[in-house]
Amino acid sequence: MLGNGTKCRRSEGTFRRITHERVRPLTVHQLNELLLVCSIVLLIAVAAVRISTRSGLPTLLIYLGIGVAAGEDGVGIAFDDAQLTQLLGYSALVVILAEGGLGTKWREMKPGLPIAAVLSTVGVAVSVGITAAAAHYLVGMEWRQALIIGAVVSSTDAAAVFSVLRRVPLPRRLVGTLEAESGFNDAPVVILVVAFSMAGPVDQWYVLLGKISLELLIGGVIGTAVGLLGAYALRHVALPASGLYPIAVMAIAVVAYAGGALAHGSGFLAVYVASVILGNARLPHWPATRGFAEGVGWIAQIGMFVLLGLLVTPHELGDDILPAVIVGLVLTVVARPVSVLLSTMPFRTSRAERALLSWAGLRGAVPIVLATIPVVHDVDDSRTIFNMVFVLVIVYTLIQAPSLPWVATRLRLGDSEAASDLGIESAPLERLRGHLLSVSVPEKSRMHGVEVGELRLPAGAAVTLVVRDGKSFVPSPTTFLRRGDELLVVATDPVRDAAEKRLRAVAQGGKLAGWLHNEGQGSP
Repeated sequence: MLGNGTKCRRSEGTFRRITHERVRPLTVHQLNELLLVCSIVLLIAVAAVRISTRSGLPTLLIYLGIGVAAGEDGVGIAFDDAQLTQLLGYSALVVILAEGGLGTKWREMKPGLPIAAVLSTVGVAVSVGITAAAAHYLVGMEWRQALIIGAVVSSTDAAAVFSVLRRVPLPRRLVGTLEAESGFNDAPVVILVVAFSMAGPVDQWYVLLGKISLELLIGGVIGTAVGLLGAYALRHVALPASGLYPIAVMAIAVVAYAGGALAHGSGFLAVYVASVILGNARLPHWPATRGFAEGVGWIAQIGMFVLLGLLVTPHELGDDILPAVIVGLVLTVVARPVSVLLSTMPFRTSRAERALLSWAGLRGAVPIVLATIPVVHDVDDSRTIFNMVFVLVIVYTLIQAPSLPWVATRLRLGDSEAASDLGIESAPLERLRGHLLSVSVPEKSRMHGVEVGELRLPAGAAVTLVVRDGKSFVPSPTTFLRRGDELLVVATDPVRDAAEKRLRAVAQGGKLAGWLHNEGQGSP
């Protein structure tokens, strides 16, 4: 067996200690100190993204390192509230899954959806069984603890998969499969970990299977309903400000999670399904919504990983390193490949694709968050489980994530010279020192029949788009304007007022406006 009994129980007692003493209200001075520390940590984490991008490592390792450095063995911040970590971790996972779903393209996800569904169910069951057997027979853990650690580490991490795979040029089918799997497999794994951590005997396998199936069904139905209703509402209800659309989208995603969970379904599956639907619904002001979701997702990742880093105590990891490496080795080279092989047998997949799916099963914050569940439920050796999961995630993320592009190239599935997807954003015109003018041509406007070139806008201003009868096109200088047209005019800062003045003049005086001395009168 692992560890010394008395020492382990004392350590676990300290680890899961939750104080019930009256907490003094936070003073303004303490609030200022807290805001300063949090903002500095946030800035360091943001700067660390550049290091992560250059090294190819998932940002989770850097953020975990920041938390460890600030913890008990570093700066000295004492933190051991596993229950609070679990609650905040669940909240962060909701945001991360929502952001991942919003960025998932249905046309890429659809071909790999059947494989992802099997990997998230049958594949998880196979992985749990093999990993638990390794923990029991090779490391000496009791069966209950072995099943818990097998379930905890069998879930691929959405944040790690999204951050790594989107930088690796892979076939769309594989990317869609891996992203869908990481979004789906949290649900059954959470159910298994909670079931194994509860006091009393574990349910029979067919009872667990029935519970998992029912929760997945409820979560999928609620996520689909919330996503479709939310998308319909946002497309047909004109909100008074564009900044409200990103807030509404994230709120709908959270509604899907809460609704699914309260209905005794899988909230994680519900939020992911709803977010995928919203992300492919062509909602208004989508670039702003996407940018907002990415920002909130980064904050969730940073907060969750730093908190998990604070929770671990490095000097207590020594006895758990070797068992973690052994379990992780079996998981990586046996359990994951076998689960992929069995899950993909009904489908047409090549050996190279199976090999990549096996190697790309990245772990991250999700297993570490799930490792807090046995701690909260006072499971024996829960400290050992948490430490082993933490070490396993660190070691094998360091190995798998940076090597994934090389593995893809060796398997001839990646193309290092392929053009990457062009990222287009709606840039704030303030940064470009320009203005975007929206102009409507009413029924009685004398702009009707005027060519674009005859507007004679000042240098630095131009008509860039015309919307006519619901269709948009880029006009030429000889394009005739008509009543009911919508024009988009881009003007630089110095000529903005002059451009508006000229448009108003043409609206009243037509193409001869400059000759009639009526500049600036009337309205378009």
